[in-house]
Amino acid sequence: MTSQETHDKLMQVKQHLHSMMNGTVSRSLRDKGLNYKVIYGVEWPRLITLAQELGKDKALASALKKEDIRECRLLAGLLYPAEEFSDELADVWVESMHYPEEAQYTTLSLFQYLPTARRLAYQWIADSRTMYQLCGYLLLTRLFMREGAIEGREANEFLDQAQSALTLPDISLHSAIRNALLKYAQTGPIEQKRAEQILSEDERRQMGTGKPSDGHQTQPDQTQKSPDESKKDNFSS
Repeated sequence: MTSQETHDKLMQVKQHLHSMMNGTVSRSLRDKGLNYKVIYGVEWPRLITLAQELGKDKALASALKKEDIRECRLLAGLLYPAEEFSDELADVWVESMHYPEEAQYTTLSLFQYLPTARRLAYQWIADSRTMYQLCGYLLLTRLFMREGAIEGREANEFLDQAQSALTLPDISLHSAIRNALLKYAQTGPIEQKRAEQILSEDERRQMGTGKPSDGHQTQPDQTQKSPDESKKDNFSS
């Protein structure tokens, strides 16, 4: 696809998104702190449907990611072929994120399917930057759901990092870590005991110091289905 063809397709997508605009959702998202140049308020299931109609498209996904439009940035993760997505580009995408919602949905639609997802997750949770840590714990949550238990050094590293990061003030990160621990606890009885110790310690600390300071809380439910899972439901209905 030529650059002109990609540009034309980008314009068509933006026009389509405009036609799908939901003013109520758009205003609600702005009230919750999202400050994109444009927010159409298009819901996630409708974005999945649009992405399925468009098909995987690396060039279009890259162009969408550059837009300061909420729906374009969420669509980018749905359209980029996971097998062509490099670790270096993953770092660039995370660095460009400003809101937990984008981290959540990009993990859901793209990061969890990368061949190096597990390595990236551990790399990110060890990073000092909040958005990288957030993406790391969101990614581990999805991997625990898909792949089950982890052992040895990986388990120790996850638990040590989680225990330390739970003391940080960001509420979105705090929520992501707790969700990751809860999913880890479901992978086995030993894992449950180790996770519950950390969660209980965190709860005692919160009772004594209050909840983490407020921040951007616009995140989807952790039980949100991925595009592949939603597609299976559609085919089976």
